[in-house]
Amino acid sequence: MTTHPTPALISRYAAGAVGVDDVTVWAVEAHLESCPGCRALLATAADPGTRDLLDRVADGIAAGIAAGPAPARRRRLRRTGVAVRVLPWLAMAVGLMLAAVVFEQTFDNLPSLVLLIAPVAPLLPVAAVWSRRTDPAWELMATVPRTGLWLLLRRTLALLAAVVPVLAVAGWCTGHAPALWLLPCLAFIAGSLALGGLIGVDRAALALAGTWAATVVVPSLSVHRLPVVLEGGSWPGWAATTVALLAVVLVRAADHRRLGVGRT
Repeated sequence: MTTHPTPALISRYAAGAVGVDDVTVWAVEAHLESCPGCRALLATAADPGTRDLLDRVADGIAAGIAAGPAPARRRRLRRTGVAVRVLPWLAMAVGLMLAAVVFEQTFDNLPSLVLLIAPVAPLLPVAAVWSRRTDPAWELMATVPRTGLWLLLRRTLALLAAVVPVLAVAGWCTGHAPALWLLPCLAFIAGSLALGGLIGVDRAALALAGTWAATVVVPSLSVHRLPVVLEGGSWPGWAATTVALLAVVLVRAADHRRLGVGRT
């Protein structure tokens, strides 16, 4: 509506839009949103009972604004952030690596448990750090513009900063070259992020951990021998795999923005 509605039309609108079609009602309402003069005319066209109600509501709102809110009681904040929720999973990964060191130094006939477990040890914390079940602010994070891959990468790097020193200590205690435990670890994290764009990071991390345990860890322990993929000359393949998976993650970055469909 480019012109002002007539006083008669405003009176009919104030009386409940009697005899006014829906299109005209919508046009009047759109005009009233931007025209204070017509809103004042609408106020005078209302019946006395409606005007009295509006005056009482306005007085109540003004009194509430003038009085201000009651002071809030001081409460002790509860630590319910995502970092606290992930701590048990992080402690489990650390405990798993320390147990692997103890077993490897105790049982000489077993293949290196440190090398077998290092690739998947960080996957449980990675699954927890980007799951709606462990993040109390998941709904809020799903709506902010900067959520998605970059937030996921920052959280993953924070986890790596906590896990990698433990892996380094485990590798140093058992005498394994850093490339043999670090590169497989990075490759599996990159794989969980790449696959997580399709099925969710938590599901991807758990699926990769389960697949590795079933196809590599259990057979290696059964035959008392490390697989070829964990031997000394395997690190270039792990490095290439990590780079390729990270490229997939960056190319498919938009997959991690679709949080509202229950996949992440």
